[in-house]
Amino acid sequence: MDELTLLIDLYKHAYRQGPGGDSETKLALGFCGLDPSKPLKVADIGCGTGASTLVLAKELNAAITAVDFLDEFLEILNKRAIHAGVSEKIETLSCSMDSLPFEDEEFDILWSEAAIYNIGFENGIQSWNRYLKPGGFLVVSEISWLTETRPSELQKYWDSEYPEIDTASSKISLLEKSGYSPVSYFVLPEHCWMENYYNPLQKSFKAFLQRNNNSEEAQAVVDAGIVEMELYKNYRKYFGYGFYIARKTG
Repeated sequence: MDELTLLIDLYKHAYRQGPGGDSETKLALGFCGLDPSKPLKVADIGCGTGASTLVLAKELNAAITAVDFLDEFLEILNKRAIHAGVSEKIETLSCSMDSLPFEDEEFDILWSEAAIYNIGFENGIQSWNRYLKPGGFLVVSEISWLTETRPSELQKYWDSEYPEIDTASSKISLLEKSGYSPVSYFVLPEHCWMENYYNPLQKSFKAFLQRNNNSEEAQAVVDAGIVEMELYKNYRKYFGYGFYIARKTG
């Protein structure tokens, strides 16, 4: 079984596919200063199984397009939306985030939690800019350095996994150079990693391995997850997810 199929099997059973929290989604939304009664168009890009999508649907008077390239995730999102009573606000779209079929200046908000890294932060904020109305909001969470220096083991790991990891000041500078005016920034607290993401994921490893006959390939996926968890536990003061809230200029 290939790695992507195994990752889908592991993560489709998770409420979240990356660090985050409902309260933090609401906090980021609050920085936009929106009128909750105003009709809006929102795209949640790289939505996974819909943790952030459902919060946005509950908090806003919005038509939300939830985008992910994995149909398996979108099927679960649709079921969760029905259960939460917000399915009429959400339309799912199966496509890659680097080939979005949107019209220019179509959306009031572009949202993406723990997903823009798939095409790179700089590429994402630049290529998505055209889809935002002038004055519209870009809200993304992105893996970021929290200090100027860090241990070599950690630097080597993230240089291999995601070379675009950088400090918040560098990310904010990219936003300014890419047609946005930064509004706010904050770092996800530890519980968004441990209680909301890593602990539930770790509890799912045994069932995941059993479903996949304890294969070497499945064990490799688990081992990679454990390495990442241990790095966060040991070095969490050096890196985290930053929430970046910015407004399109013009």
